[in-house]
Amino acid sequence: ARKERQDPVAALQRNVRKDAGRVTLVPRVVEALQSQYKLHPHWTYQLHYDNLVALFKEDRGLGPMRSYSTVRRYMQAHGMIRKARPKPKGKPGEVRAAIRRESREVRSYETEYVGSLWHLDFHHASLPVLCQDGQCRHPLALGILDDHSRLCCHLQWFLSETAEDLVHGLSQAIQKRRLPRALMTDNGSAMMAAEFKEGLQRLGVMHEKTLPYSPHQNGKQEAFWGHLEGRLMEMLEQRSDLTLEFLNLATQAWTEVEYNRSVHRELAVSPLTRFRRSPSVLRDSPSSQELRNAFRCDVRRRQRQSDGTISLAGKRFEVPARFRHFTKVVVRYARWDLGRVDLIDPREDSILAPLYLLDRVANADGHRAPVQLDTTSEPAAASKTPAELPPLLKRILAEYSATGMPPSYLPKNHTPKKGQA
Repeated sequence: ARKERQDPVAALQRNVRKDAGRVTLVPRVVEALQSQYKLHPHWTYQLHYDNLVALFKEDRGLGPMRSYSTVRRYMQAHGMIRKARPKPKGKPGEVRAAIRRESREVRSYETEYVGSLWHLDFHHASLPVLCQDGQCRHPLALGILDDHSRLCCHLQWFLSETAEDLVHGLSQAIQKRRLPRALMTDNGSAMMAAEFKEGLQRLGVMHEKTLPYSPHQNGKQEAFWGHLEGRLMEMLEQRSDLTLEFLNLATQAWTEVEYNRSVHRELAVSPLTRFRRSPSVLRDSPSSQELRNAFRCDVRRRQRQSDGTISLAGKRFEVPARFRHFTKVVVRYARWDLGRVDLIDPREDSILAPLYLLDRVANADGHRAPVQLDTTSEPAAASKTPAELPPLLKRILAEYSATGMPPSYLPKNHTPKKGQA
C-alpha cells in the first residue's frame, strides 16, 4: 500500500485466487463419477459422494479422495445436475417429452413480421357462469394472439371445446385482423379435426403443432392466460349472477381497451402500436361465405344405383341425376352443418353441385323429372333383316367345320302327343 500512489486501499484488497472457478479431480475419479452419473442421474450429490467413498475403499489405486463440497462443485460445473425420476405411471409420451426437454435446449423466439405466426389455445375459466337452464358451468376461452406484436386478435368464451367453436372464433379473428401465414396450436381434438386442418390448407395457412406435453412452445399464449386471470377475472369474482353474455361483453371491452392498448413489459410499447408500426405479411380476409366453405372436410361415399342417394352422418342425400353414372362420389361438408353439402370434383377441387337431404314426402307425389339420355351411346335400331353372326362365333364354327367331324350330339325327334297337332 505504501508503494501504491494512485489507490493504496485497492492494494489492500484480497487477490483473486488463480484457481478460482476451477474444480479439478483425478482423471480416474472423474471417469468413475461420470459412469456412475450416467447410470443414476436421479441420485443426490451426497449419495454420489458416498458411493465414491465406498469405491475408493475397495480400490486404493484410484488416488486421493477429495471432499464432498469439491465433488459437488465439480458435478455442478460440468452439468451433472440431479434429474427428477420419471413417474412410474406416466404416459409414454410424457416420458419422451421429459427426455426431450433434458436433451434439447429451450430458447425464446419471436417472428419478424406481423401475421407470420398466430398462437391459438383454449383456457378453462376459474369462475363459473350461470346458464339459461339454471346450472353453473365453467366456460372456456378461445384466445388468438399475434406472435410479433402480442396483439389479441380475438378472445371469446364458449361452453364447449368443439371444432365448431374453434372455427367460429378463428373466422372472426381473420375477419378482424386479416389472414395470417401460420398458426400454432396444441394437439387437442378440436385442432386435429378434419374440418379445421383442411380449412387451413385451403386458406394457405401453415398449421404448426406443438410437441406433446410441451406447453412451453406456446408460452406466449400461456402467459396471456395468467394476465387474463389476474386482471379481468379478478374484477369479476364478486358477481354471483355472471352470465356468458356479460362475460363475453366484459372480455371484449377489456381486450380492446386495456390489454391491446397497455404498454407490454417486454415490447416497451402497446401490442396495438407494434401491430400498426411493424412490417406485416397479413393477407386480405376472405368473405364470410368463403370462410364457411373452407372449413369443411372431404369424404368419399358410394352412390346407391337404385335411387341415386348417399349416406352421410346417418342421413340420406340425393345426388343429381346427371351424376348417376358415378359409382363413388366425393362430398364436402362440416359435421355441425348438414345444410351445406357439396359434390366435389377431387381432381380440380371444384364444386359440381349442392346436395340436399332426401325428402320422401315430396317424392311421394309421383312426379319424376325426365332423364336425358346420351343418344351417342344408344344401340342401333334393330333391322328387319336377320343380323349376322358375331365374328368370334363365325370363327369358332369355321374351325369346327374344318375338322370334318360330325356334330357330337344325337338329335332327338320330338313326336307330338295324342291330342296335339
